[in-house]
Amino acid sequence: MDSNSSEGQDPRPGGWTPLRRTADNALKVVVVGGFGVGKTTLVGAVSEIRPLNTEETMTRAGEGIDDPTGAWGKRSTTVAFDFGRITLSASQVLYLFGAPGQERFWFLWDRLFSGALGAVVLVDTRRLADSWYAIDRLEHHGTPFVVARNNFGDPTHTLDQVREALDLSPEVPLVDCDARDRESSKQVLIELVRHLTARVEAEAAGTPVVVAAAPVLEESTP
Repeated sequence: MDSNSSEGQDPRPGGWTPLRRTADNALKVVVVGGFGVGKTTLVGAVSEIRPLNTEETMTRAGEGIDDPTGAWGKRSTTVAFDFGRITLSASQVLYLFGAPGQERFWFLWDRLFSGALGAVVLVDTRRLADSWYAIDRLEHHGTPFVVARNNFGDPTHTLDQVREALDLSPEVPLVDCDARDRESSKQVLIELVRHLTARVEAEAAGTPVVVAAAPVLEESTP
């Protein structure tokens, strides 16, 4: 995956790196999770372009509707979706869609899931219950997903405890990440690609999906 640093990027206003003319295969991944869990941050960390987002300032109109528990100090929120892009190769490009976390915008999720290759469920151990709906909807749609624990500090629960609390199937990968860090966020996407690959291979062989140890993958150079 390409770097989203300023080095090597197109210098035109807005920081937009032009899409290659040879890119003819688009892949879609959705990032979902509860309110204030870090979805916008993760998309921005890995995107090679300046992310398109629909962040709006939180106002009194949301009081009593949005639950800011565990996200104190948050002053803006996504009201539609975030969008980022990663060039995987000369012909393949990955589009990232970050879903809004508030319950009043959940009606948008089914549309965002349409055509998605897979999903990342970002969780905050302080508010694990906020992730249940995302997991339920992905399972309903049959969309493969991985779960990433976003570490906002010292974790208070082990990954095994998180897996048990979320009642995750053994074949669903569960990883740690820091949504602010590009390399850490990139590894989450690599884990999702590995999971998707394992599912395809298992289905072709007629065997159960097994989550193996993560291999070292080289970044693509466009």
